[in-house]
Amino acid sequence: MKKLFLLGLFLTCGTVAFAQDQKLIVLGVAQDGGYPQIGAVQEFAAVELGQRPRQKVVSLGVVDEQAGQKFLFEATPDMSEQLYALNEYLPTPGTLPTGIFLTHGHIGHYTGLMYLGREALGASQVPVYAMPRMVGFLTNNAPWSQLVTLQNIQLKPLASGQVISLNPRLKITPFLVPHRDEFTETVGFELAGAHKKAVFIPDIDKWAKWPQQLSELLKRVDYALLDATFYRDGEIARPMAEVPHPFVEETLRLLQSLPPAERAKVYFIHFNHTNPLLQRDSPERRAVLRQGFHIADEGLALPL
Repeated sequence: MKKLFLLGLFLTCGTVAFAQDQKLIVLGVAQDGGYPQIGAVQEFAAVELGQRPRQKVVSLGVVDEQAGQKFLFEATPDMSEQLYALNEYLPTPGTLPTGIFLTHGHIGHYTGLMYLGREALGASQVPVYAMPRMVGFLTNNAPWSQLVTLQNIQLKPLASGQVISLNPRLKITPFLVPHRDEFTETVGFELAGAHKKAVFIPDIDKWAKWPQQLSELLKRVDYALLDATFYRDGEIARPMAEVPHPFVEETLRLLQSLPPAERAKVYFIHFNHTNPLLQRDSPERRAVLRQGFHIADEGLALPL
């Protein structure tokens, strides 16, 4: 993968220059079903004809060159390719990361763990950071339980609001968000690097259901990668109340009064295959960018 949007080897903070040895890398931007999505014949045809690019399922990588560490956020069905892409930034044997962080138990966010098992890589004790219900889900349900019993993965329990220090310059804090928690709880992550902070919320039901004010959250971070599953109501044929997410139109209205510097912190991510923001030439994409927000693309690298 080409390192798109890489912002250079050196950045300036005030009058002090620092090497960009910590990076947050976007490894996928699509909702759990990816793009093209199963059953969408026209989407497959468009990809085959080169009219639209394939989009991997939402995932982030974090690299700390100084510490010799790299972490994966979400274990998607595209995890094999995503680990290969992450390996370009910090090569390691077998492309394995230092650890994997999971947000919740929907298919696009944990099923890539299967590739660590005996049918594929046969990994040994890869640290997997997860919330208590997620830990129980993986421990007590086949085939995931085999990963635990064979020690392909080593589960590392998280607690909402509890800071995890991965090294002196890199800290991760999970926090609960309201979502369809059929099997597990759902969290977002705050990532605090040596110089920058980011927040990652790929799935949430509605901003109004969350006691945290989104505008207040933006004040304390430099980047916010936010749920943009659907652009507007009526986008899919089934009742959208069955799969609640904040419509991008709703998020735009919520944040429209913020100053440009605050709006520029927002990177929309986790797009359903129907979302027009996936289309490079769509009027919706142009409108979002014109308002000063960003749209996450695979390969985007941001300094931490």
